[in-house]
Amino acid sequence: MGQATDKLTTLIASAVQALDYELVGVEHQTQGKHSVVRVFIDSEEGVTLADCEQVSHQISGVLDVEDPIRGRYNLEVSSPGLDRPLFTPEHYTRFLGEKVKLRLRHAVEGRRKLAGRIDKVEGEVVHITDDAGQTYELTMDEIEKANLVPDYDAIIHSH
Repeated sequence: MGQATDKLTTLIASAVQALDYELVGVEHQTQGKHSVVRVFIDSEEGVTLADCEQVSHQISGVLDVEDPIRGRYNLEVSSPGLDRPLFTPEHYTRFLGEKVKLRLRHAVEGRRKLAGRIDKVEGEVVHITDDAGQTYELTMDEIEKANLVPDYDAIIHSH
């Protein structure tokens, strides 16, 4: 993360935590003069549309005062969903043994996209084993984006 994203995340975290929600993560994507700020929140009871609206209103107020983003932007607030994004080593540790899809900042062994199981987390290093049995040791800086791969069969059979 760059310094601008760190500052943005810090501002958003204070607004989210003030309302007793967990800040899962922040994505800031810039397209020309326009950008999108995606904020993922969670709570023990889950997240409703009303929760997202309340948090969005709170974050908007903070961003209007602090003005950390140049130009126009859209703010999107949502629950992490079944394909939950992973942002921190703690997220990977929480979901050890689960499948994950990764997009890397730079190719590793000729690949920028990987899918596999989270085997181990050591500090800032995540160990992933793909379906072919190939193991990758990736630092948090090497991972551009990561999402859980939902096990729909387990979800369907649990209901």
